[in-house]
Amino acid sequence: MKIGLISFAHGHAYSYASSLKRLGIEIVGIADEDAERGRQMANHFGAPLFQDYAKLLENDTEAAADAVIVCSENAMHADIVISAAQAGKHILCEKPLATTVVDAQRMIDAAARAQVKLMTAFPCRFHPAAIQMKQTVEQGLLGSILAVQGTNRGSMPGGWFVNRELSGGGALLDHTVHVVDLMRWIMPGAEVTEVYAEAGTRFHDIPVDDCGLLTFEFDNGVIASLDPSWSRTQSFPTWGDVTLEIVGTAGVSKTDLFKQNIIAHSDVTMKTSWVNWGSDMDEGLVAEFISCIQGDRQPSVTGEDGMRAVQVALAAYESAATKQPVRIS
Repeated sequence: MKIGLISFAHGHAYSYASSLKRLGIEIVGIADEDAERGRQMANHFGAPLFQDYAKLLENDTEAAADAVIVCSENAMHADIVISAAQAGKHILCEKPLATTVVDAQRMIDAAARAQVKLMTAFPCRFHPAAIQMKQTVEQGLLGSILAVQGTNRGSMPGGWFVNRELSGGGALLDHTVHVVDLMRWIMPGAEVTEVYAEAGTRFHDIPVDDCGLLTFEFDNGVIASLDPSWSRTQSFPTWGDVTLEIVGTAGVSKTDLFKQNIIAHSDVTMKTSWVNWGSDMDEGLVAEFISCIQGDRQPSVTGEDGMRAVQVALAAYESAATKQPVRIS
């Protein structure tokens, strides 16, 4: 198995590359439009550097990649993924899958035409706590699900994330997709039918939203709420959280995916931090990507899953702008 990485613009790329190394997968190339960043990553991971990702997609060399992991700015996902699919590469694409539903569908269609795998990077599905929560629901231990509450509250990432042309939006797009995907995964077949949202910029002086509150309804009658924000200060002990609480007729289940940590007090940084010591969900995601290629099966997180999550986030923006609920067909 030979994997190429396209762009280290998103911080998750470093974790995915490290996971590939631990899994014994050959990194045959790193393409990055930022020459200095690309050089650093290529040196660190011992891989050739390509400033033009089209060169990495070429098939006429012994080192040609079987698949690529795309971690570019959000607005670049569609062009890169479609090019990779046309080159016959399987693709793991960072979330959000795209900045528009039209682009997401174009990506899905391109992968289908080329008969390659398209997987959306939703690593939260691979955390043992999330898996156990899903099993609890499947076993009926909570009874009938009535409501779900989620949070994804993090620190403001800055850089291209606050440039709408590159990111497609602010905190609502960045953080809604993770938790909506968890909710859909835990309730297989359930889809969001209506969204009401408020959004604003209250924590930082930036040109995109940094906070919001979503309420939405699934077609199975479950109601849900979500806080997707960049509300954590730079001094907060960790980047943020991903929590989920499920209320059923027979019980309640609650999880926080980042509770596996130790408290570290550093005189170097003059800061207290929560250092993760537990499960590596990014490695679980990458391992699933490799497994679905080797086993010639559909990935457990599909392009369709990525598109559905984007659809909810974009409906939230529409609702926030119109101050009205938005139906999703």
